[in-house]
Formats: sequence, C-alpha cells, structure tokens
Amino acid sequence: MLQLQYIKDHTDEIIARLKIKNVQNVEERIAEIIALDDRRRSLQKQADDVKAAQNAAAKEIGQLMKQGLRDEAEAKKAATAQLKATEKELSEQQAAAENELNAKLISLPNAPHISVPCGKSEADNVVVAEFGTKPDLGPNALPHWDLCAKYDIVDFELGNKITGAGFPLYKGKGARLQRALINFFLDEAAKAGFAEVQPPLMVNEASGLGTGQLPDKEGQMYAIPLDGYYMIPTAEVPITNIYRNVILAENQFPIRHAGYSECFRREAGSYGKDVRGLNRLHEFSKVEIVVIEHPDRSYDQLEEMKRHVGHLLDMLGLPYHILKLCGGDISFTSAMTFDFEVWSAAQCKWLEVSSVSNFETFQANRMKLRFKDKNGKTQLCHTLNGSALALPRIVAALLENNQTPDGIVMPQCLQPYLGFSKID
Repeated sequence: MLQLQYIKDHTDEIIARLKIKNVQNVEERIAEIIALDDRRRSLQKQADDVKAAQNAAAKEIGQLMKQGLRDEAEAKKAATAQLKATEKELSEQQAAAENELNAKLISLPNAPHISVPCGKSEADNVVVAEFGTKPDLGPNALPHWDLCAKYDIVDFELGNKITGAGFPLYKGKGARLQRALINFFLDEAAKAGFAEVQPPLMVNEASGLGTGQLPDKEGQMYAIPLDGYYMIPTAEVPITNIYRNVILAENQFPIRHAGYSECFRREAGSYGKDVRGLNRLHEFSKVEIVVIEHPDRSYDQLEEMKRHVGHLLDMLGLPYHILKLCGGDISFTSAMTFDFEVWSAAQCKWLEVSSVSNFETFQANRMKLRFKDKNGKTQLCHTLNGSALALPRIVAALLENNQTPDGIVMPQCLQPYLGFSKID
C-alpha cells in the first residue's frame, strides 16, 4: 500500500509513476484519496473540538455542584446532551471516511520505479541480457510431455485422475529429479547467505493482505472458507509475513531467507497450448528467496538476487535471457521486476522460470514492517523476493534441451543429488 503522506507530498510524481502502470483515471483516484483524507481530518478536528467543549462543560457543571447550584448544574447538563449527540455523529462520519479512504488506498497498485519502461503488455518488455547457446536438436526433438511419457517420469493422466488437470504425478527418476532440484536450489541459497525456513502451506487473510495477494489476486488463490485460510501461491507470502507488525533494528539488515514450498494457483483464464505438460500447473514446487532490506540498499540487493538466479541457470547449463518488465506487465505490488526465461528447445519458445522483484515500501506499509534508524526514527523497510527457482519449466527445459537418442543427460551439478547421470 502506498504511503498516504507520500502521495500528498509527491502527488505529481505518484501520478506519473502510476501512469507507467497504465492505471486508469489515476488523477481522479488520487484526488479522491486526498479529498477523503482532508474530510477525515476535518471531521476528526470537529469531533475533538466538540469533545473539548464537553470536557469544559463537565468542569463547569462540577464547579456549580460544589457551589450548591444544583438547578443551574442540571440545566447545563441538559444543554450538553446535544454535544454528545454531535460528537457521536461526527465520530461515525469520520470512521466511515477512514474506511472509504483505506479501501481506496488498498486498491491502488504500487507505483513503479521511474525507470520501468512504458508498455501495454508482455510484448513491450525489454530484454536486458542473454546467456548461453540454444541447442540445435533437429526436427525429431520431442516436447517434454512426450519425453515424460516415453521415460515414464511424469504422469499427467494419473494426476488428473487423482485430483484434476494441472496436478501431475511424478514417478521414478522424475520424482528424484524434483527432489534433487529442490535440494540443489536450497543448498545454493544457503551458500549465498540465505537462511532456510520451511513455511506453512496455508495462510490467513491478514497474510494475504500483507503481501498484496488480497484483494488483487483473490480469484487466483485456492480458498478454504470454513477456516478462513488460503493455499499459498508462493512461499513469498508466509516468509515475508514472518515480519508483519515487527520493528527491526537497523543493524539487522539485510534479512535474507530461502524456503521451499508447494505452490497453488488456480490460473483462472489459462488455456491453449501454453498450459500443456509442465508449462502451467495448479500445483508446483518452488524455492523462493525473500529479503528485507534498508531502503537505501534495496536496489543493490535486487542486483544480488538477479546474480544468484543467473548463477543457478548457468550451473544447470540452460540458455536464458533476462527481461525488464514494462508497466503493463509488472505486478500490482511490484516497483520493479526482472523475469528470467529459459529456452525450451523442442517447443522453440522462452519459458518464464523466475521473477525477481523489489516492492519498496508497498508490502511493508501493509504489514507495518518497520525499523528504527540511527536517529531513533521509525521507517518502513523495503521487501524483495524472487524465484530461485520454480521447478516445472526448469524440468521441461532440462528434459527437452538435454535429450539424446540414448536418453536425457542430467547436468553435472545435479548428479550428486540424483544418484544417476541420465534418464533412460
């Protein structure tokens, strides 16, 4: 959630940044927020003034009673009854204005960094770097779903039988590949200084609101209404919420965590060839990195996180490029996002495997995640997160890019985790 005072102090800047995200009617929305805050403050002052008048009247009544002037005191009490009614009405109006103000603030997306490129959709994202060489497999290369069937390592039909579409069943070497990737990613995160946590797979509404999944992505989350819980779409949600309503000391920065979890997404509206095989699932495994950082250093931290994700892809030997997302493709909560996409040789397409984002103070303001600076002043932290990495499309690319007539060769870095060098 954007800070109200910042909106008021930097109105033109906020409007310009939100226009990068193509926010509709942004001038009117910001004007409504400022007007509501002015109304809330005015009503609060009026209520305070009436309360002060009540207190003054109460003192006067007390003095009259001490003087034995009961009739005058009773008359004064009757005269102050209207003050009580006025205060109650003003307080109710003030509360209504505050609720409306909060609703408008929470529905406003994060303002992107001024360097985020303008654009309407993913077609306008900017490729900022490209690494590796695309393998030339020839015309007989199989897509990963055919390879999964050929080597009996992922069974989509059984997953459909047990649960439904988008919930694959991993078998044999396919299951071991999943476990190997999770352990490899977690070990590399530990080497990079990320402290491991294993978070719950369900969160409450306050956690969803804190990181911005609610109310923006409510339709994408699996809900458990009876208990008021949601299945997590990413470990970002529970890990970041560790620090909800926490005040940190400045010397605690940076706080860096990594966590493995299953992720659950309804993916409403997804259809067509992009959902085939492992390309888009309702349940998948992912290792997430989360950082809580000082505002002055968060963009340096973003670069470190990008280097970490690139290091993983380099070790896996996957060709990839990095995209800087445009305003039309960046998420509701993000101030800046870089996507990593790997090349899928049999599908001849790029597959997104990681998003690394800086949310600046947006999540911290919702969560009341703060720190005391060297002057003792309380300020909001910056939060960041990234996939390091999401498994399904990594598996798809590994299977497709490393296929040979004799089997699928596994990257050297995974072989100690797997106990085998080839799927055959």
